Amino acid sequence: MGVELYQKTLGIIGLGRIGSVVAERARGFHMKIIVHDPYIQEERAKKLGAEVVELKELLQRADYITLHTPGIEGKPLIGEEEFNLMKPGVRIVNCARGALIDGDALIKAIESKKVAQAALDVYAKEPLDPDSPLLKMDQIICTPHLGASTQEAQENVAVAIADQMIDFLKYGNVRNAINMPSIDAEALKKIQPYLVLGEDLGLLVSQLIEGPIERVEIQYNGEIAGENVESITISVLKGLLSRSIDGINMVNAPFIAKERGIEVQESKSNEVHEYTNTLQVQVKTKNGERNITGSIFGKGDPRIVKFDEYFLEAVLSKHMLVLNNMDAPGVIGNLGKTLGEHDINVAGFHLGRLKEKGKAVAVINIDSPPTSEALRVLRDTPNILSVHSVALKNQS
Repeated sequence: MGVELYQKTLGIIGLGRIGSVVAERARGFHMKIIVHDPYIQEERAKKLGAEVVELKELLQRADYITLHTPGIEGKPLIGEEEFNLMKPGVRIVNCARGALIDGDALIKAIESKKVAQAALDVYAKEPLDPDSPLLKMDQIICTPHLGASTQEAQENVAVAIADQMIDFLKYGNVRNAINMPSIDAEALKKIQPYLVLGEDLGLLVSQLIEGPIERVEIQYNGEIAGENVESITISVLKGLLSRSIDGINMVNAPFIAKERGIEVQESKSNEVHEYTNTLQVQVKTKNGERNITGSIFGKGDPRIVKFDEYFLEAVLSKHMLVLNNMDAPGVIGNLGKTLGEHDINVAGFHLGRLKEKGKAVAVINIDSPPTSEALRVLRDTPNILSVHSVALKNQS
């Protein structure tokens, strides 16, 4: 006789793409779902009807345990100590990585009746040795890591590969990479504008600071805080480091930041203020700090909404000037006159100030990069405190 899934407790270790699908299907059997994943947001787990717990509690409470995590270095995730914590008669499924479970400890746990049954599709060494003791246990189901080998699945894999290559070659989107965050199509659609915004804000800040970067703080506010933002954070780092390092990309950006001793801090808030979603990037060097906040308007229009302490709504463009100036008569006129004399067309002008006749910041969109002579003249212009020429890759 068998046992039912109905109202049993399923422990899912790793609530990524596959773990989430397992959770959704287990709900159809009215199972109680508990999960352990140190990287998952509790809100996401709640949407799947799952309770987030520590690994020890999961092992103690679960009637069924399924593993969906990457491989880990060092000792197996489930060994003799972990088996001792489990309920008598627990059932285990591992379709993730063979090294996650100590095979010898599993056999002992079955012999002692601690584990009733196990189903394994992966092994520490593949292919599995025909003389492996795992194959001699009636309580263990062994499959040869061929779960996707159906005619339909192979055709779907081929189509998926083609779709992913098209997505990358046409739009630069990366899905299912082995060494960077993987984003499903629905989530990618939501965060795509912020990947572009994040890289541009990082690149923008990099052209306004001096000295080596010590610390980067990235804050997500609003609805975007409920998404998986790891890729956006990496995009910010990519933009921030691209001017100083050749070959920087989404794979190596976080590792290079770590090698350089750059402290990266990420924070989230679901509170909505002036804008539905904002992405704030604060960069600290020995010479000071810069703080820029961006948002997405409409269907994908990136804007700067705060520059240091100044509020404004500035369009991002391929060529820009960023000025710190005194809010005094004649500044805008002198600026336009100088740019006109150097054949530079102004496409947009955005000004932020705290009070009348105080300090201000101006972001000017221009159609072509300024010459060094134009920059020199602007810097010598009365009431202009500083001038930076900025170039962005993702804007036209």
